[in-house]
Amino acid sequence: MPLDPRTLEHHAALDARLVNAVRGLRMLQAVSWPQHVQQDFLAAWRSGRSVLPQVRYEVPELAEVRRELAAIAAAADGDEPLGLYLRRTADSWSVATQLLEAVGTADVTQHSVRLFGRPGDRLPGDGPSNLEAARHFIEVADELDQELHGAEADYVLSAETVQGELQLALERFFTHHTVTVELDPDLIAKAAAGPTRIRLRSGTGFSEYDRHQLLEHEAFVHTLTGLNGREQPHFKSMARNSPRVTATQEGLATFAELVTGAIDIERLKRISLRIVAIDMAMQGADFIEVFRFFLGAGQTEADSFASTQRVFRGVPTTGGVAFTKDTVYLHGLLSVHTFFRWCLRHRRLPLTRLLFAGKMTLQDVFALEPMFEAGALAEPLYQPPWVQRANGLAGMLAFSLFANRIRLDRVEADDLVLGL
Repeated sequence: MPLDPRTLEHHAALDARLVNAVRGLRMLQAVSWPQHVQQDFLAAWRSGRSVLPQVRYEVPELAEVRRELAAIAAAADGDEPLGLYLRRTADSWSVATQLLEAVGTADVTQHSVRLFGRPGDRLPGDGPSNLEAARHFIEVADELDQELHGAEADYVLSAETVQGELQLALERFFTHHTVTVELDPDLIAKAAAGPTRIRLRSGTGFSEYDRHQLLEHEAFVHTLTGLNGREQPHFKSMARNSPRVTATQEGLATFAELVTGAIDIERLKRISLRIVAIDMAMQGADFIEVFRFFLGAGQTEADSFASTQRVFRGVPTTGGVAFTKDTVYLHGLLSVHTFFRWCLRHRRLPLTRLLFAGKMTLQDVFALEPMFEAGALAEPLYQPPWVQRANGLAGMLAFSLFANRIRLDRVEADDLVLGL
Protein backbone atom coordinates (compact mmCIF):
# COMPACT_ATOMS: atom_id res chain seq x y z
CA MET A 1 0.00 0.00 0.00
CA PRO A 2 1.62 3.33 -1.06
CA LEU A 3 2.30 5.97 1.56
CA ASP A 4 0.38 9.23 1.30
CA PRO A 5 3.00 11.90 0.35
CA ARG A 6 1.39 14.38 2.74
CA THR A 7 1.77 11.93 5.63
CA LEU A 8 5.42 11.42 4.77
CA GLU A 9 6.04 15.17 4.45
CA HIS A 10 4.29 15.89 7.75
CA HIS A 11 6.28 13.34 9.72
CA ALA A 12 9.56 14.18 8.01
CA ALA A 13 9.08 17.79 9.14
CA LEU A 14 8.41 16.60 12.69
CA ASP A 15 11.53 14.46 12.54
CA ALA A 16 13.60 17.51 11.55
CA ARG A 17 12.16 19.37 14.55
CA LEU A 18 13.03 16.42 16.77
CA VAL A 19 16.64 16.34 15.58
CA ASN A 20 16.96 20.07 16.20
CA ALA A 21 15.35 19.87 19.65
CA VAL A 22 17.76 17.22 21.00
CA ARG A 23 20.89 18.48 19.23
CA GLY A 24 22.53 19.62 22.46
CA LEU A 25 21.59 16.65 24.65
CA ARG A 26 24.57 14.47 25.59
CA MET A 27 23.39 12.26 28.44
CA LEU A 28 26.49 10.11 28.94
CA GLN A 29 28.75 13.11 28.67
CA ALA A 30 26.67 14.96 31.25
CA VAL A 31 26.98 12.17 33.84
CA SER A 32 30.64 11.32 33.20
CA TRP A 33 33.28 11.98 35.84
CA PRO A 34 36.47 14.03 35.41
CA GLN A 35 39.67 11.98 35.20
CA HIS A 36 41.08 13.45 38.44
CA VAL A 37 38.31 11.76 40.49
CA GLN A 38 39.82 8.36 39.71
CA GLN A 39 43.35 9.58 40.44
CA ASP A 40 42.31 11.09 43.77
CA PHE A 41 40.32 8.02 44.86
CA LEU A 42 43.04 5.50 43.97
CA ALA A 43 45.75 7.63 45.61
CA ALA A 44 43.74 7.67 48.84
CA TRP A 45 42.92 3.95 48.54
CA ARG A 46 46.57 3.00 48.12
CA SER A 47 47.48 5.04 51.18
CA GLY A 48 44.93 3.13 53.24
CA ARG A 49 42.08 5.64 53.19
CA SER A 50 38.60 4.85 51.86
CA VAL A 51 36.98 8.08 50.71
CA LEU A 52 33.71 8.23 48.79
CA PRO A 53 34.18 10.18 45.54
CA GLN A 54 32.44 13.54 45.39
CA VAL A 55 31.38 14.69 41.92
CA ARG A 56 29.77 17.99 40.94
CA TYR A 57 27.45 18.04 37.95
CA GLU A 58 26.15 20.90 35.87
CA VAL A 59 22.35 20.87 36.02
CA PRO A 60 20.75 22.08 32.78
CA GLU A 61 17.38 23.76 32.31
CA LEU A 62 15.51 21.71 29.72
CA ALA A 63 11.86 22.67 30.19
CA GLU A 64 11.76 24.34 26.77
CA VAL A 65 13.21 21.25 25.09
CA ARG A 66 10.61 19.11 26.86
CA ARG A 67 7.78 21.36 25.66
CA GLU A 68 9.00 21.04 22.08
CA LEU A 69 9.24 17.25 22.41
CA ALA A 70 5.70 17.13 23.77
CA ALA A 71 4.47 19.24 20.85
CA ILE A 72 6.18 16.92 18.36
CA ALA A 73 4.67 13.83 20.00
CA ALA A 74 1.21 15.43 19.99
CA ALA A 75 1.48 16.33 16.31
CA ALA A 76 2.60 12.85 15.26
CA ASP A 77 -0.11 10.45 14.12
CA GLY A 78 0.06 7.47 16.45
CA ASP A 79 -1.96 5.39 13.98
CA GLU A 80 0.84 5.69 11.40
CA PRO A 81 4.10 3.69 11.81
CA LEU A 82 6.24 6.79 11.28
CA GLY A 83 4.13 8.81 13.69
CA LEU A 84 4.33 6.11 16.35
CA TYR A 85 8.11 5.94 15.89
CA LEU A 86 8.34 9.71 16.42
CA ARG A 87 6.11 9.63 19.49
CA ARG A 88 8.13 6.90 21.12
CA THR A 89 11.40 8.62 20.30
CA ALA A 90 10.23 12.03 21.54
CA ASP A 91 8.93 10.47 24.77
CA SER A 92 12.28 8.74 25.28
CA TRP A 93 14.16 12.01 24.92
CA SER A 94 11.69 13.67 27.28
CA VAL A 95 12.55 11.17 30.02
CA ALA A 96 16.22 11.85 29.29
CA THR A 97 15.69 15.57 29.95
CA GLN A 98 14.15 14.72 33.32
CA LEU A 99 17.15 12.55 34.12
CA LEU A 100 19.56 15.33 33.19
CA GLU A 101 17.72 17.88 35.32
CA ALA A 102 17.93 15.46 38.27
CA VAL A 103 21.65 14.76 37.82
CA GLY A 104 23.49 14.41 41.11
CA THR A 105 20.37 13.29 43.00
CA ALA A 106 18.70 9.97 43.78
CA ASP A 107 15.91 10.80 41.31
CA VAL A 108 18.24 9.86 38.45
CA THR A 109 17.62 6.20 39.28
CA GLN A 110 13.89 6.22 38.53
CA HIS A 111 14.43 7.96 35.18
CA SER A 112 17.30 5.59 34.36
CA VAL A 113 15.06 2.59 35.08
CA ARG A 114 12.40 3.97 32.71
CA LEU A 115 15.00 4.27 29.95
CA PHE A 116 17.19 1.21 30.48
CA GLY A 117 15.38 -1.15 32.85
CA ARG A 118 16.72 -2.65 36.08
CA PRO A 119 18.40 -5.82 37.32
CA GLY A 120 15.74 -8.51 37.63
CA ASP A 121 13.81 -7.63 34.48
CA ARG A 122 12.59 -10.73 32.66
CA LEU A 123 14.07 -11.77 29.32
CA PRO A 124 11.99 -12.43 26.16
CA GLY A 125 9.89 -15.55 25.86
CA ASP A 126 9.12 -15.75 29.58
CA GLY A 127 12.78 -16.54 30.16
CA PRO A 128 14.88 -15.99 33.29
CA SER A 129 15.75 -12.50 34.48
CA ASN A 130 18.80 -10.57 33.32
CA LEU A 131 20.16 -10.88 36.87
CA GLU A 132 19.85 -14.68 36.74
CA ALA A 133 21.60 -14.68 33.36
CA ALA A 134 24.38 -12.48 34.76
CA ARG A 135 24.98 -14.82 37.69
CA HIS A 136 25.06 -17.79 35.32
CA PHE A 137 27.80 -16.27 33.15
CA ILE A 138 29.82 -15.22 36.21
CA GLU A 139 29.59 -18.76 37.61
CA VAL A 140 30.69 -20.33 34.32
CA ALA A 141 33.56 -17.87 33.94
CA ASP A 142 34.76 -18.51 37.49
CA GLU A 143 34.66 -22.28 36.94
CA LEU A 144 36.72 -21.92 33.76
CA ASP A 145 39.22 -19.34 35.06
CA GLN A 146 41.84 -21.87 36.13
CA GLU A 147 41.31 -24.13 33.13
CA LEU A 148 41.60 -21.33 30.60
CA HIS A 149 44.29 -19.30 32.37
CA GLY A 150 47.29 -19.04 30.11
CA ALA A 151 45.56 -20.75 27.20
CA GLU A 152 45.36 -17.49 25.25
CA ALA A 153 48.23 -15.30 24.11
CA ASP A 154 48.97 -12.72 26.77
CA TYR A 155 50.80 -10.11 24.71
CA VAL A 156 49.40 -6.61 24.68
CA LEU A 157 48.86 -4.29 21.73
CA SER A 158 49.47 -0.58 22.19
CA ALA A 159 46.70 1.93 21.58
CA GLU A 160 48.74 3.32 18.68
CA THR A 161 48.97 -0.11 17.04
CA VAL A 162 45.24 -0.73 17.38
CA GLN A 163 44.51 2.76 16.08
CA GLY A 164 46.52 2.15 12.90
CA GLU A 165 45.04 -1.28 12.25
CA LEU A 166 41.46 -0.10 12.82
CA GLN A 167 41.99 2.96 10.62
CA LEU A 168 43.13 0.77 7.74
CA ALA A 169 40.17 -1.60 8.16
CA LEU A 170 37.67 1.27 8.24
CA GLU A 171 39.10 2.93 5.14
CA ARG A 172 38.64 -0.33 3.26
CA PHE A 173 35.09 -0.88 4.50
CA PHE A 174 33.42 2.56 4.66
CA THR A 175 34.10 3.42 1.04
CA HIS A 176 31.56 6.28 0.85
CA HIS A 177 32.48 8.00 4.13
CA THR A 178 35.52 9.02 6.15
CA VAL A 179 35.74 7.57 9.66
CA THR A 180 38.75 8.48 11.80
CA VAL A 181 40.23 6.61 14.76
CA GLU A 182 41.59 8.95 17.44
CA LEU A 183 43.38 8.54 20.77
CA ASP A 184 41.82 10.23 23.79
CA PRO A 185 43.68 10.36 27.14
CA ASP A 186 40.53 11.43 29.03
CA LEU A 187 38.28 8.60 27.88
CA ILE A 188 37.21 6.37 30.78
CA ALA A 189 35.89 3.52 28.62
CA LYS A 190 38.37 1.78 26.35
CA ALA A 191 36.51 3.02 23.28
CA ALA A 192 33.60 5.15 22.14
CA ALA A 193 32.10 5.36 18.66
CA GLY A 194 30.17 7.93 16.68
CA PRO A 195 29.20 8.06 12.99
CA THR A 196 32.49 9.60 11.83
CA ARG A 197 34.88 9.06 14.73
CA ILE A 198 36.00 6.21 16.98
CA ARG A 199 37.98 7.17 20.08
CA LEU A 200 40.39 4.86 21.90
CA ARG A 201 41.77 5.47 25.37
CA SER A 202 45.44 6.29 24.96
CA GLY A 203 48.06 4.78 27.24
CA THR A 204 46.03 1.56 27.42
CA GLY A 205 46.96 -1.95 26.34
CA PHE A 206 44.59 -3.91 24.11
CA SER A 207 44.33 -7.67 23.61
CA GLU A 208 43.54 -9.47 20.37
CA TYR A 209 40.00 -9.92 21.63
CA ASP A 210 39.80 -6.17 22.31
CA ARG A 211 40.89 -5.35 18.78
CA HIS A 212 38.37 -7.75 17.24
CA GLN A 213 35.61 -6.50 19.54
CA LEU A 214 36.30 -2.87 18.66
CA LEU A 215 35.94 -3.59 14.95
CA GLU A 216 32.75 -5.63 15.24
CA HIS A 217 31.09 -3.75 18.13
CA GLU A 218 32.09 -0.12 17.67
CA ALA A 219 32.76 0.14 13.93
CA PHE A 220 30.47 -2.40 12.30
CA VAL A 221 27.45 -1.64 14.52
CA HIS A 222 27.58 1.75 16.27
CA THR A 223 29.39 3.67 13.54
CA LEU A 224 27.72 1.71 10.74
CA THR A 225 24.16 2.31 11.94
CA GLY A 226 24.97 5.97 12.53
CA LEU A 227 26.20 6.40 8.95
CA ASN A 228 23.24 4.48 7.54
CA GLY A 229 20.94 6.69 9.61
CA ARG A 230 22.54 9.77 8.06
CA GLU A 231 21.73 8.33 4.64
CA GLN A 232 18.02 8.18 5.42
CA PRO A 233 16.36 10.65 3.04
CA HIS A 234 13.61 11.81 5.40
CA PHE A 235 14.31 10.65 8.96
CA LYS A 236 17.70 11.85 10.16
CA SER A 237 16.82 11.04 13.78
CA MET A 238 17.84 7.48 12.92
CA ALA A 239 21.45 8.64 13.02
CA ARG A 240 21.11 9.62 16.69
CA ASN A 241 21.39 7.38 19.73
CA SER A 242 18.06 8.13 21.33
CA PRO A 243 17.81 6.56 24.81
CA ARG A 244 15.13 4.10 23.69
CA VAL A 245 17.45 2.42 21.15
CA THR A 246 20.25 1.81 23.67
CA ALA A 247 19.29 -1.77 24.54
CA THR A 248 18.98 -2.81 20.90
CA GLN A 249 22.15 -0.98 19.86
CA GLU A 250 24.29 -2.46 22.63
CA GLY A 251 22.61 -5.85 22.27
CA LEU A 252 23.22 -5.87 18.52
CA ALA A 253 26.85 -4.80 18.99
CA THR A 254 27.46 -7.52 21.57
CA PHE A 255 25.64 -10.06 19.36
CA ALA A 256 28.05 -9.07 16.57
CA GLU A 257 30.92 -10.00 18.89
CA LEU A 258 29.24 -13.33 19.59
CA VAL A 259 28.60 -14.41 15.99
CA THR A 260 32.08 -13.39 14.83
CA GLY A 261 33.92 -15.11 17.68
CA ALA A 262 35.11 -11.77 19.08
CA ILE A 263 33.60 -12.25 22.52
CA ASP A 264 35.31 -14.29 25.23
CA ILE A 265 34.04 -15.60 28.53
CA GLU A 266 35.83 -12.84 30.46
CA ARG A 267 34.00 -10.20 28.43
CA LEU A 268 30.68 -11.88 29.30
CA LYS A 269 31.79 -11.93 32.92
CA ARG A 270 32.59 -8.19 32.90
CA ILE A 271 29.17 -7.37 31.41
CA SER A 272 27.47 -9.63 33.95
CA LEU A 273 29.38 -8.24 36.93
CA ARG A 274 28.04 -4.78 36.11
CA ILE A 275 24.44 -6.00 36.40
CA VAL A 276 25.12 -7.59 39.79
CA ALA A 277 26.89 -4.40 40.88
CA ILE A 278 23.93 -2.24 39.84
CA ASP A 279 21.66 -4.51 41.87
CA MET A 280 24.01 -4.19 44.86
CA ALA A 281 23.99 -0.40 44.60
CA MET A 282 20.19 -0.25 44.33
CA GLN A 283 19.98 -2.48 47.41
CA GLY A 284 22.11 -0.01 49.40
CA ALA A 285 25.79 -0.70 48.66
CA ASP A 286 27.89 2.46 48.42
CA PHE A 287 30.72 3.20 45.99
CA ILE A 288 33.43 1.64 48.16
CA GLU A 289 31.45 -1.58 48.69
CA VAL A 290 30.86 -1.95 44.95
CA PHE A 291 34.53 -1.11 44.26
CA ARG A 292 35.55 -3.93 46.61
CA PHE A 293 33.11 -6.25 44.82
CA PHE A 294 34.89 -5.68 41.51
CA LEU A 295 38.30 -6.09 43.16
CA GLY A 296 37.12 -9.39 44.63
CA ALA A 297 36.00 -10.48 41.17
CA GLY A 298 39.58 -10.18 39.94
CA GLN A 299 39.62 -6.74 38.32
CA THR A 300 42.56 -4.36 38.78
CA GLU A 301 42.16 -1.25 40.92
CA ALA A 302 41.89 0.98 37.83
CA ASP A 303 39.37 -1.32 36.14
CA SER A 304 37.41 -1.71 39.38
CA PHE A 305 37.14 2.06 39.70
CA ALA A 306 36.03 2.41 36.07
CA SER A 307 33.42 -0.33 36.52
CA THR A 308 32.10 1.19 39.76
CA GLN A 309 32.04 4.66 38.26
CA ARG A 310 29.71 3.37 35.53
CA VAL A 311 27.25 2.25 38.22
CA PHE A 312 27.30 5.60 40.05
CA ARG A 313 27.25 7.99 37.08
CA GLY A 314 24.98 10.92 37.85
CA VAL A 315 23.87 9.64 41.28
CA PRO A 316 25.11 10.01 44.88
CA THR A 317 27.88 7.57 45.79
CA THR A 318 26.34 6.75 49.18
CA GLY A 319 24.23 3.80 47.97
CA GLY A 320 20.61 2.94 47.35
CA VAL A 321 20.78 4.39 43.84
CA ALA A 322 22.34 3.55 40.48
CA PHE A 323 22.64 4.54 36.85
CA THR A 324 21.20 1.40 35.26
CA LYS A 325 22.37 1.70 31.64
CA ASP A 326 24.71 -1.29 31.87
CA THR A 327 21.78 -3.66 32.33
CA VAL A 328 21.11 -3.28 28.60
CA TYR A 329 24.21 -5.14 27.38
CA LEU A 330 23.17 -8.60 28.50
CA HIS A 331 19.44 -7.97 28.21
CA GLY A 332 19.93 -6.52 24.73
CA LEU A 333 22.22 -9.36 23.66
CA LEU A 334 19.69 -12.02 24.60
CA SER A 335 16.82 -10.05 23.03
CA VAL A 336 18.70 -9.54 19.75
CA HIS A 337 19.77 -13.19 19.70
CA THR A 338 16.13 -14.18 20.15
CA PHE A 339 15.12 -11.77 17.36
CA PHE A 340 17.56 -13.32 14.88
CA ARG A 341 16.45 -16.84 15.77
CA TRP A 342 12.78 -15.81 15.47
CA CYS A 343 13.42 -14.36 12.02
CA LEU A 344 15.02 -17.60 10.84
CA ARG A 345 12.29 -19.78 12.31
CA HIS A 346 9.57 -17.70 10.64
CA ARG A 347 11.47 -17.45 7.31
CA ARG A 348 11.94 -13.70 7.70
CA LEU A 349 15.72 -13.45 7.79
CA PRO A 350 15.75 -10.44 5.38
CA LEU A 351 14.07 -8.50 8.21
CA THR A 352 17.34 -8.65 10.18
CA ARG A 353 19.12 -6.50 7.59
CA LEU A 354 16.70 -3.63 8.19
CA LEU A 355 18.02 -3.41 11.75
CA PHE A 356 21.16 -1.78 10.32
CA ALA A 357 19.36 0.97 8.36
CA GLY A 358 19.68 3.33 11.31
CA LYS A 359 19.44 3.33 15.08
CA MET A 360 16.17 1.57 15.86
CA THR A 361 14.62 -0.76 18.39
CA LEU A 362 13.54 -4.31 17.55
CA GLN A 363 9.98 -3.04 17.86
CA ASP A 364 10.70 -0.39 15.23
CA VAL A 365 11.96 -2.95 12.71
CA PHE A 366 8.63 -4.78 12.74
CA ALA A 367 6.53 -1.61 12.76
CA LEU A 368 8.51 0.20 10.06
CA GLU A 369 8.96 -2.70 7.63
CA PRO A 370 6.15 -1.37 5.36
CA MET A 371 7.92 2.03 5.26
CA PHE A 372 10.96 0.43 3.63
CA GLU A 373 8.71 -1.21 1.06
CA ALA A 374 6.97 2.13 0.42
CA GLY A 375 10.29 3.93 -0.07
CA ALA A 376 9.91 6.26 2.91
CA LEU A 377 12.94 4.63 4.52
CA ALA A 378 16.14 3.58 2.75
CA GLU A 379 17.66 0.14 3.12
CA PRO A 380 21.12 0.13 4.74
CA LEU A 381 24.01 1.37 2.64
CA TYR A 382 26.45 -0.65 4.74
CA GLN A 383 26.00 -4.09 6.26
CA PRO A 384 28.50 -5.85 8.55
CA PRO A 385 30.49 -8.60 6.81
CA TRP A 386 28.79 -11.29 8.91
CA VAL A 387 25.35 -10.09 7.74
CA GLN A 388 26.49 -10.05 4.13
CA ARG A 389 27.41 -13.73 4.51
CA ALA A 390 23.76 -14.71 4.80
CA ASN A 391 24.33 -18.45 4.34
CA GLY A 392 26.79 -18.58 7.21
CA LEU A 393 24.48 -16.60 9.47
CA ALA A 394 21.53 -18.85 8.58
CA GLY A 395 23.62 -21.94 9.30
CA MET A 396 24.64 -20.70 12.73
CA LEU A 397 21.08 -19.72 13.65
CA ALA A 398 19.62 -22.98 12.36
CA PHE A 399 22.07 -24.95 14.48
CA SER A 400 21.29 -22.76 17.50
CA LEU A 401 17.55 -23.30 17.07
CA PHE A 402 17.89 -27.07 17.04
CA ALA A 403 20.61 -27.34 19.72
CA ASN A 404 18.42 -25.42 22.16
CA ARG A 405 16.02 -28.37 22.11
CA ILE A 406 18.64 -30.57 23.80
CA ARG A 407 18.22 -30.49 27.58
CA LEU A 408 21.72 -30.57 29.06
CA ASP A 409 20.32 -31.34 32.50
CA ARG A 410 19.15 -34.69 31.07
CA VAL A 411 22.45 -35.59 29.37
CA GLU A 412 24.91 -37.92 31.08
CA ALA A 413 28.55 -38.31 30.08
CA ASP A 414 27.88 -41.83 28.82
CA ASP A 415 25.30 -40.42 26.39
CA LEU A 416 28.10 -38.51 24.64
CA VAL A 417 30.17 -41.59 23.82
CA LEU A 418 29.55 -42.45 20.19
CA GLY A 419 29.53 -46.16 19.47
CA LEU A 420 31.67 -45.91 16.35
